[in-house]
Amino acid sequence: MNASIIVILITVIYTTIIVLLIIGCYRLPRFRNKSTHPLSRFSIVVPFRNEAANIEHLLLSIERINYPRQLFELILVDDESSDNSEAIIQNVLKKSTIDFKVIQNKPISRSPKKEAIQAAIQKSKYEWILTTDADCQVPIDWLHDLDGFIQKTEVKMIAAPVTFNSPRSVFEGFQLMDFLSLQAATMGGFGIKNPFLCNGANLAYTKELYHELHGFSGNLNIASGDDIFLLEKALKQDRTKVGYLKSRAAVVVTSPESKLSKLIQQRLRWASKTTAYKNAFGKLLAIIVALMNAMILIGFVLVLLNRLSFSVFISIFSLKVVIDFWLILKSAQLFDQKKSLIYYPISSICYPIFAVFIAIYSMFSKYNWKGRSFSK
Repeated sequence: MNASIIVILITVIYTTIIVLLIIGCYRLPRFRNKSTHPLSRFSIVVPFRNEAANIEHLLLSIERINYPRQLFELILVDDESSDNSEAIIQNVLKKSTIDFKVIQNKPISRSPKKEAIQAAIQKSKYEWILTTDADCQVPIDWLHDLDGFIQKTEVKMIAAPVTFNSPRSVFEGFQLMDFLSLQAATMGGFGIKNPFLCNGANLAYTKELYHELHGFSGNLNIASGDDIFLLEKALKQDRTKVGYLKSRAAVVVTSPESKLSKLIQQRLRWASKTTAYKNAFGKLLAIIVALMNAMILIGFVLVLLNRLSFSVFISIFSLKVVIDFWLILKSAQLFDQKKSLIYYPISSICYPIFAVFIAIYSMFSKYNWKGRSFSK
């Protein structure tokens, strides 16, 4: 096949998919909570491992939650921490009116986080399991919005929004732009009735559904993916029971990685689970995004070698920049982070290099997560 035809084909497919996701973002309605009488009961599950630097912020945000105390509990699962995380928990919550417990996880599989969540579910009292991470902060009306959405829709699984703190550097801005694109893709997938992404930092599902799906069985050989693999199972069973809570009042906030080495390890971990995805649309998107980014790099080299017209390269790159910005804008608007879009120009230049590097490196490298080493 002629090289120019391949370039055009990849560009057309990429553009079409991103435009579809943008349309999905527009179609997905923003949730307006009209419920005034809370009914849903939640077991908030937080696995943690050596989170002494972060967990106090999470606990203080949970303390501020505006929801009847008798309708939720907090289960923290210590995944073999070697720091004083548990002491911090006990100190912060010693006078709290929140019903909480700390349990221990002794992993025996390659997926300690999934085992930690399983252990918490076994100890949970309430019908809704709500997961977040120890390095997050939750909003004050988090449970109120989830409850209102449950009462309105009668879903059994809810994917909800996650974002980073406002960036303080170009490095953090780069991560935010990438994360906003993932969040917009998540919303877009739900908007076109073909969900394929969610985030375990803000994910709720009924205990009944979890048991019907046999939990994480079949995926315990993969370290991460407690969110997406469970989503895939739920969609296969009944996609009408899975919803997305598009609400600013439900946005969970986390922090970007502090160092490039940590960011690389994070993305290697994310890349390690993509080959196990079963969603055809999600797989197609991953392949096309990888090809598009690779094509940008190859095109730049060909321009330098006078093998490709500069005007053709600029046209393709500009098209990618424009439609990517349009997609990212949708999540930036929901999260009230439009001011952070000043980081988009430099991010749009750096991202193809970073994405291709991770794609290639992930084929040959193990990754580290919370002080443990995992192979793909």
